[in-house]
Amino acid sequence: MRMVSRLLACVLFAAHLAASAVEIVRVPKPEFEGDHRYDYALQLLQLALSKVATEYRLQPAETAMNQERQVLEIEAGRSIDVGPIPSSAEREARLLPIYIPINKGLLGWRLGLIRKGDQGLVAGVDTLADLKRLRLAQGQEWPDTQILRANGIDVITAPRYEGLFKMLTGKRFDYFPRSMMEIWEEQALNADTLDVEPHLALHYFYDAYFMVNRKNTRLAQDIREGLERAITDGSFDKLFRQYFGEWLRKARLETRTVIELTNPLLTPGTPSDRPELWYDAKRGR
Repeated sequence: MRMVSRLLACVLFAAHLAASAVEIVRVPKPEFEGDHRYDYALQLLQLALSKVATEYRLQPAETAMNQERQVLEIEAGRSIDVGPIPSSAEREARLLPIYIPINKGLLGWRLGLIRKGDQGLVAGVDTLADLKRLRLAQGQEWPDTQILRANGIDVITAPRYEGLFKMLTGKRFDYFPRSMMEIWEEQALNADTLDVEPHLALHYFYDAYFMVNRKNTRLAQDIREGLERAITDGSFDKLFRQYFGEWLRKARLETRTVIELTNPLLTPGTPSDRPELWYDAKRGR
């Protein structure tokens, strides 16, 4: 009996050590119920961390937060450890970015949400000069707002993501550029009032990176190592196609008028010399 007790104690102690060896990584919580914008990024993060020696477990934050709040929390080392943060020079200086674009550059491919019946407002837009005549809107703290304004486009802003859909429906503006990763679900949630505009696409070189606190170099290294392994073994692209393949087919970029915009937010760390990291619309991959 004493031998059994000792054996049980050893098993429990080993289980405790195994449990304690798992490192918790705190990640952003969606801003509202039904918000799936982080699903792919967190799946990719889980994939990357599954390919390194350390065992990690992702844990959502207790409270929801927007982009800028995520940056603040990571910088302060408080409620989250890593986030899929859209790039800017300021954010890259405050945090430690892993320079592998999470979405293969899809964040810079923009389609527009419009009110039902308003296709005629955009049908004749073929140039940047034409685009400047439309009323556009973005989030107040989004880097996209800076990119659009740098191209001479007036942008109406709102502090809350959900409020932008109400503003569009209420005719406060006419065209809401959204990434191809987001627009289809957003339209489905607002199917009674909004459509995906079928004629136009905006493009600028841009994406999000996983970013951590500048002192958290080990986590950054593990994420980088795991992502590189996923790229090499094909699992990165497999997950990308799983999430976005159908949406890219629906976007029909080859039939759209594409307006190319410059991005003044690109930093020297941008891996523009690695074409395998960016989606190529002409090749469809």
